[in-house]
Amino acid sequence: MVTPHKLVLDGVARLIRGPHSDRALEDAEELVLQVFQKDKAWLLAYWEDEFPDDHTLHYLELVERRYNGEPLQYIAGQTEFYGLPFFVTPDVLIPRPETEHLVEKVIELAASLQSTRIVDIGAGSGAIAVALAHALKGHDFSRAAEAQKTSGALAPEGRSSTTITAIDFSAPALAIARKNAARNKATIRFLQGDLLTPVANEKFEIVVSNPPYVPEPDRPTLSVEVRDHEPALALFAGPDGLDIYRRLIPQAFACLVPGGFLVLEIGYNQSPAIADHLAANGFQNIEFLPDLQQIPRVAVARRP
Repeated sequence: MVTPHKLVLDGVARLIRGPHSDRALEDAEELVLQVFQKDKAWLLAYWEDEFPDDHTLHYLELVERRYNGEPLQYIAGQTEFYGLPFFVTPDVLIPRPETEHLVEKVIELAASLQSTRIVDIGAGSGAIAVALAHALKGHDFSRAAEAQKTSGALAPEGRSSTTITAIDFSAPALAIARKNAARNKATIRFLQGDLLTPVANEKFEIVVSNPPYVPEPDRPTLSVEVRDHEPALALFAGPDGLDIYRRLIPQAFACLVPGGFLVLEIGYNQSPAIADHLAANGFQNIEFLPDLQQIPRVAVARRP
């Protein structure tokens, strides 16, 4: 027989020698909760209760995975983003809280339009597309339509809803994204391909993307969790981290309707270069939104 307390002590003894020693106790407790499929309140209530010893082997397997730097989200097979549950595997990047700023901006822009065709480039786990579909489902566009009439702008006939397309180069990533759309009852069209190539002949009101933007020389500076476990295809983008932006920005301009928006997540200290690329490709009204650390994190630009 074994108690949760004993399992936690065994886990801490191993994890304190790993790459995240400062989180040893927190991680050991989290892994116990994963083994028993319970919450923190249960752990406190049954801390010294005895359970069959067959839990020990499974727990120590999870501890070893964490000791080797594997993210807790991959060990659990899921995470949360924008208040929604998502499956995650090493085939997809783990959604970050910073990306919620991107989602919030797209929701704000969509709410100002009578109807919105949105395309998400580099969908990964589907976090952005699913969050948008969930937030904009059943959205009342009547106020936006009335505002367009008042301003004299012409609204497209016969459209008063949001449609979302999600594109990724990786077939395994798209398989995860489809599962997450089904899990959250989100209606999304998924396409496989390189950037906007699969929709080159279509038009959209909003193009959104959280592309790879880590410079290759920064690889050694990343944590073991990121460097050794998350997909390199979703992280790195050439010597300066701008390779995908150089290709995506002109494609986005071609796919956007006049007045349409491009919304991008960007990396640290990339805003000057991104501003130059956007302006050089014809975009106007360029702005950058900060994250909670006041680092420019989201670029927004409008096609005239």
